[in-house]
Amino acid sequence: MTSPRDTSATQQKGAPPGRAKPRDDQSLLELAYRDLEELIVTCRLKPGSNLKIQDLQDITGYSRMPVYQAVTRLASDTLVTVRPRQGIQVAPVDLARAATLLRLRRDMERFVITLACDKASALQRTTLRKISDAMWAKRAQMPLSEFNRFDLQIDAQMLSICDEPFLEYSLRPLHTIFRRVGWIYHTHVPQGKDLSGTIDGHLRVLEAILSEDASAAAAASDSLMDFVQRDLDLIEREVDPAVLDIGQTLDIQ
Repeated sequence: MTSPRDTSATQQKGAPPGRAKPRDDQSLLELAYRDLEELIVTCRLKPGSNLKIQDLQDITGYSRMPVYQAVTRLASDTLVTVRPRQGIQVAPVDLARAATLLRLRRDMERFVITLACDKASALQRTTLRKISDAMWAKRAQMPLSEFNRFDLQIDAQMLSICDEPFLEYSLRPLHTIFRRVGWIYHTHVPQGKDLSGTIDGHLRVLEAILSEDASAAAAASDSLMDFVQRDLDLIEREVDPAVLDIGQTLDIQ
């Protein structure tokens, strides 16, 4: 039988490395959001776990208001569920939902990446070239945490180039959902230990944009989404369901 289990704050290991905490309320909200987002992506806040606002304050070191506001935003992103008088549940990893969202993401990413081919300024292309060069330099020995930082930079640059708030509101939560899927794939599926496939996929996208080749960019984007679909299939076959939802832990007497 399965038995849902709450995961206390003491079981959630490690907030992201400490950052200077500015006094500006909006900046505090952004920092709290990013730190909680990273904890969700890396499964240090385990999928399906139940917590209180105070738990998240203890984990991150932020005061109640920025944590509460960050949780509200995470809930609108479908990364957590807020249950009045019961606390907060970290969204389990729903592979069927992820497969549906991937179809949506495929079309949106293709649009964004081909648009970036047309809209990127010389300065923005220089930034993308620097990211690409840094990834090539570290390709052979890049840890997953560093790849995720590159991935965040690429996503941020693409959205900045497109300069359309609706795209950011729609894609940012999708990026986080699939960054967590990628984390699980690369840490729990044996063949996922090799990051070369996902690194090369991102490099092909960057190279196509830098070459201003919209057709190649669209093909590279679709290929990257195909890679993510394979990740989902392997996770479904090879990963313990309790990794995707702590409530699926088997209680064997």
